[in-house]
Amino acid sequence: MVLAGLILGQAALRSGRNVALSQSYAPRVRGGTSLSEVVIDEERIIYPKATSPDLLLVMSQEALEEQGSQLRPGGTVIIDSTEVEGEPQVEGRVIRVPITRLARERLRAVAANMVALGVLGGAMGVISKEELIEALRAHAPKGTERLNEEALELGWEEGERAKERLS
Repeated sequence: MVLAGLILGQAALRSGRNVALSQSYAPRVRGGTSLSEVVIDEERIIYPKATSPDLLLVMSQEALEEQGSQLRPGGTVIIDSTEVEGEPQVEGRVIRVPITRLARERLRAVAANMVALGVLGGAMGVISKEELIEALRAHAPKGTERLNEEALELGWEEGERAKERLS
């Protein structure tokens, strides 16, 4: 999720907004807990951490348990239903998409973070697909650009479908 947060932040910068980004992750290379906080605002950002976010993207049960209570009332939580069971106890909208399963079945499991970023973009409209793709091309590791772009597109389509279900 660290790369997805970086790409989201860069895309928001490209759109002319102010961005603050902070990241933390477990010492393991893959599979450990990670947190990427991206604060996006039209106004000057006073504090660079997401203290009461409008949007959470949750890829694991552990992340939901640790971060779910921080969601601002009326906010939105996007949940990877492949990895997260049960209904979260949040005062807001819940979007459930089988992000990891989609990545594994249609592409490769390693692309789940870009599928998730696409779901976020397609469902929430916080950033344009074109801006996300530009930022992805600038930051994706060499040799992974095509896979990551396909994953972003797949997620975007799923996010749009999820948004229609909420309407």
